[in-house]
Amino acid sequence: MIKPKRLKKGDKVAIVSLSRGMLGEKMFIHKYELAKKRLEEDYGLQVVAMPNALKGIDYLYQHPEARARDLMDAFRNPEIRAVFNAIGGDDAIRLLPYIDFEVLQNNPKIFTGFSDSTTNHFMMYKAGIVSYYGLSVMNNIAEYVSINEYTKQAMEAMLFYPQERFEILSSDFCSYEKDKVWWKEENMGISTPRHPNSGYEILQGAGKVRGELLGGCIDVFPELLGTSLWPSLEEWQGKILLLETSEVDMPEMVLSWFLRNLHAQGILHVIKGIVVGKPAVEEKVEKYKGVYKQIVGVEANLPDLPILYNVNVGHAYPIGVFPLGLQYEIDCENKRFTLLEAATEE
Repeated sequence: MIKPKRLKKGDKVAIVSLSRGMLGEKMFIHKYELAKKRLEEDYGLQVVAMPNALKGIDYLYQHPEARARDLMDAFRNPEIRAVFNAIGGDDAIRLLPYIDFEVLQNNPKIFTGFSDSTTNHFMMYKAGIVSYYGLSVMNNIAEYVSINEYTKQAMEAMLFYPQERFEILSSDFCSYEKDKVWWKEENMGISTPRHPNSGYEILQGAGKVRGELLGGCIDVFPELLGTSLWPSLEEWQGKILLLETSEVDMPEMVLSWFLRNLHAQGILHVIKGIVVGKPAVEEKVEKYKGVYKQIVGVEANLPDLPILYNVNVGHAYPIGVFPLGLQYEIDCENKRFTLLEAATEE
C-alpha cells in the first residue's frame, strides 16, 4: 500500500462532496466557512473547495459524474496534498463508473471521510493507497465551539505528526445520536453533551493478533458487494476487519444478516480479528454485543476470533482517525489497540 505524505504548514488541501451535497446549502454553508477558517488559521493550510463541492443537494444528486470529477481533479493536481470529504450520504457508489484508478495510484494523497465514504475508501484500497477513515468536514472539522480534544489529537497524530508506533486509546467521554446538536447557525456556541465512556471491551478471543485494517460502515457493504471494489477472499486474508454502524437505528436482525454474509463469503474465517465501532444509538451498545458473539462465535464457530468492541470510530462521538491498509495490533489481555507504523510518510 502506498502511504501519502504528511501535511505541513502551507500545504493546499481540497474539500469535496462525494455523497450528499449538504455543504453547499444555504443553511449549512456556515459549516464550510468554519472548517476553512480552522484549517487555515490553526494549521496553516490553504483550503480550496473543488468546483462542484458547494453546488448543493439537488445538483450533486443529479450529477454523480460532477462529484467524481472533483475527486479526480483533486488527485491530478500536484499542488493538492489532501482531500477532505464533506459528509456522508447513501449513494457514493454512483461515482464508480467515473473513477480512474491509475490517477489515484499515481498521485497518492491523504483522503478522509467516513460513513458513505466507505465506498471511497474501498476505491483508495483498490488503487493501492492508504486512506484515513474518519474526519469529515461537517461532522468533525466544523464541530461547533471547537474540535474536541480526542478527534484533534487523532487528526494531528495521523495526518501532521506521525509516530512510528501509536497506541489508539479509548476516549474517556462519549455521546450518542440523541445528544446531537443540530446544525444551524444559532447553535454554533453549543457543545455536544458528554457522558462517561466505558472504554474498550473484548467480546471474545485472547492473546495478540496483527494485521492490516480494512473495512468501514457496514451499512454501506451491500452497495459494494459484487462490484469491482469488493476485495476478493484472498485480499481479506490476514486482515483486521473494521466495522461500524451508522446513525440509523439498525435492527439487530439486519446486523445479523450483514455478518452472516461475511461468514458465507468466508471472510470471517480468514481475518485475524474484528474492531467494532461504538454504536451511535445508545440502546444498541449492549444489544449488538450479543449479535456479534452469536454470529461470529456460534454460527461461524469462531469463538477464538478476537473482537475488540466500543472503539471510537464512525458515528458515535467522539471519533478518531484510522489509516486503512496499515498494520495494527489487538492485545486482548490488555485491551489495547495499536497502529504499528507511521500513519503518513515524511
